[in-house]
Amino acid sequence: MMNLKRQLLAVGLVAAMGAGVIAQAQTAPAAPANGSGHHMRGEHGQPDPARMAEFRAKREARMAQRLGELKQKLQVTSAQENAWNTWTAAMKPTQRQHPDHAEIARLTTPERIDRMHALRAERNADMDRRMDATKSFYAALNPQQKQVFDTESLRFLGKGRHGHGHGGQRG
Repeated sequence: MMNLKRQLLAVGLVAAMGAGVIAQAQTAPAAPANGSGHHMRGEHGQPDPARMAEFRAKREARMAQRLGELKQKLQVTSAQENAWNTWTAAMKPTQRQHPDHAEIARLTTPERIDRMHALRAERNADMDRRMDATKSFYAALNPQQKQVFDTESLRFLGKGRHGHGHGGQRG
């Protein structure tokens, strides 16, 4: 029974770890002085590619740092390097195109619902891919490394967007 609980915890932590590493790495910059209220928007409320690129670069640097710390704590061996690289590649955020508001406005309500279902299916497929990659990586770890991974990934359990806690453990 304890083994089953541990496996279920590992599966649950997959989502928390994958999303948590990324969510922890994201901190919203201060609102721009132009009063638009959104850190990715330019002067006229349009997406600002320069700000978006800067945000992505900072997020990727923070994620790389956190993954480096995890790799050190796990003491990944040379034999596990391929599994580590496969897992970290799967954890990278995917760039999704958000629907254009003008495009959405032209759709009927049922068409919008279908579009939302398709977008949700994409997000779910990304999460499934991350969970499967985490399970594969976890299987390559020795018992001591699994304990470290369980402890480190538990830090993200229960944390919501941008690291705001919702009853989960803090690390």
